[in-house]
Amino acid sequence: MEPAKMYELPKLEYDYTALAPVISEDLLRLHHEKHHAAYVKGANAIFQKMDQARADKTDFDTKATFKELSFHIGGHLLHSLFWKNLAPSGKGGGEKPSGKIAKVIEEEFGTFEYFKKVFSQTAISTEGSGWAALTFCKKTGRPIIMQVEKHNTNVYPMFRILLVLDVWEHAYYLDYQNDRGKFVEAFWTIVNWTEVNKRLEDLLK
Repeated sequence: MEPAKMYELPKLEYDYTALAPVISEDLLRLHHEKHHAAYVKGANAIFQKMDQARADKTDFDTKATFKELSFHIGGHLLHSLFWKNLAPSGKGGGEKPSGKIAKVIEEEFGTFEYFKKVFSQTAISTEGSGWAALTFCKKTGRPIIMQVEKHNTNVYPMFRILLVLDVWEHAYYLDYQNDRGKFVEAFWTIVNWTEVNKRLEDLLK
């Protein structure tokens, strides 16, 4: 029997110092190596627990187990998207969107500046820990902003995520303390719109 496949912590496509001063080396390293890694480890531990229960033909608390698994997998997948939709300022980060993503944002929100305002308000107003995300509904052809509480609630099932922003305190507190709004404002200077546009184009193929 082949070993069961497990999740792995993805490598960043840039150095830990690359996103400074928006995200410091210490914060990025802590966020990636500790927090993201914890979700990977948590999901894999649950898989092992379930595999063992199957092998031993024993029962386990399905409600609690699958809720926890959803939390860890959600954390892993959202962070994996987050790292890739960031880029150093001046090296692909912070430029205005172009291509298809610019067109759908303008059609839905009127202007890019208005989209930034609505997305930022969504991120800042997220209750407790969570995320703001730009998704796309292929049925209607509309980009839709989504607010994710923790990692796994208030989700539009099957809507592809194009852009995501982590507003858990661990994503900004070391650099910005409790000023979430300042972190959200700085985020726009490191958005990798090339990656965001690629996600949309891949979806529409």
